[in-house]
Amino acid sequence: MNDTLPKKNAVCNTCTIRLVRIAYTRAPWFRLVREPLRLGMRGLAWFHRIDPAEYEVRTASCYGCMRFYKVALKEKSALFRWLNDRVNPHFDALLERIVTAEEVRVAKAYAREATALTQGKDFQP
Repeated sequence: MNDTLPKKNAVCNTCTIRLVRIAYTRAPWFRLVREPLRLGMRGLAWFHRIDPAEYEVRTASCYGCMRFYKVALKEKSALFRWLNDRVNPHFDALLERIVTAEEVRVAKAYAREATALTQGKDFQP
């Protein structure tokens, strides 16, 4: 009998890790905005006993991605959903002022390709 459950998939439309790395380089102050939000998400994930290891990691660069916490928190935490509805649009707008439209396009394409891994397709980052 197999006691291990199949890993969950986190839907990823944009590779935020790629965009955040660019933003940290161009605007070091952006860390002061993102890191408290990231810490809050990790705290809520700990409170709700969310294990990011339950999710399928598509590429080596996906390790440490907050997407896994965010997907699970949207399912488990009304507080997170409320906060995310208010903060995320502002966060995205700020990030998109730092990175270019082309970089966002590339990050979206990268996320789609990485997601294809879970569907049995080959992926070359």
